[in-house]
Amino acid sequence: MGKYIPGTPDIIVQNMPGAASMIAANHLANVTKPDGLTIGAIFPALYFDQVIGRKEVKFDWSKFIFLGSPVKSEHLLYMRADTPYKSIEDTMKASTPPMCGATGTTSTAYYIPKLLDQTIGTNFEIILGYKTGTDIDLAVERGEVICRAFTITAFFAREPFFTWVKTNFVRILTQTGKRRDARLKDVPTAHELMDKYKTNDAGRRLASLILAGGEFGRPYVLPPHTPADKVKIIREAFAKTIQDEGVIADGKQQQLEFDPSTAEELDKLAKEVVNQPPDIVARMKGLLGK
Repeated sequence: MGKYIPGTPDIIVQNMPGAASMIAANHLANVTKPDGLTIGAIFPALYFDQVIGRKEVKFDWSKFIFLGSPVKSEHLLYMRADTPYKSIEDTMKASTPPMCGATGTTSTAYYIPKLLDQTIGTNFEIILGYKTGTDIDLAVERGEVICRAFTITAFFAREPFFTWVKTNFVRILTQTGKRRDARLKDVPTAHELMDKYKTNDAGRRLASLILAGGEFGRPYVLPPHTPADKVKIIREAFAKTIQDEGVIADGKQQQLEFDPSTAEELDKLAKEVVNQPPDIVARMKGLLGK
């Protein structure tokens, strides 16, 4: 992106792990100078914690200045194939809930199983506290947990999933897109399951709020109050970067996908998701265990 910014500055990546990027978002909103020199790459579902009023939230999701996202993120839920849970229906009638791993309550690994619990009657147990998604995958290999929800793009882009698919180590139970992904043509979507099990209107509104995280995709943001002239420069640089032929070629080589969202689209969506009626906030609190 530096080549599209005047002066072609170097861009340094600094990881700030913790609480599914809550620490990074709080830092960006309260510590980082709004001078255009720091960009945040944060979890797309952090707005959950703001909606339900968690005290740890020290940011306003709608006040972040969105640059855009290179991709929308649909998700899947995988299960170890050597378990009794051969379909999503098996998780609905099991006496022992399957245990899935997650980093935090705003991670896909947590909220997708919990959404299924509320909307169609599955029964998952979520084990929190893993530091990264890779740690969860290792835990699945060790048998500590047996399932995880995360992005379809990542599942088809890297190891250990290439090997897992070849060896039939896992099976996919559901996906979140409104249409089935061509690579998962035999896997039902969450929307199909809600139709099948006649999810009520409140459940469907909750699902719309939760699954908006996929629309945010991989959001990049500037701190609130960044001057408009600097916002314009960085937004234009970001837009040019995700259309750059070299970037796209590199992404294809790594089997990554591009389905970008604009800054304006994410700004609008951010304002929508943080303004929810009390009944949906109550349902959200139930889903997130607050």
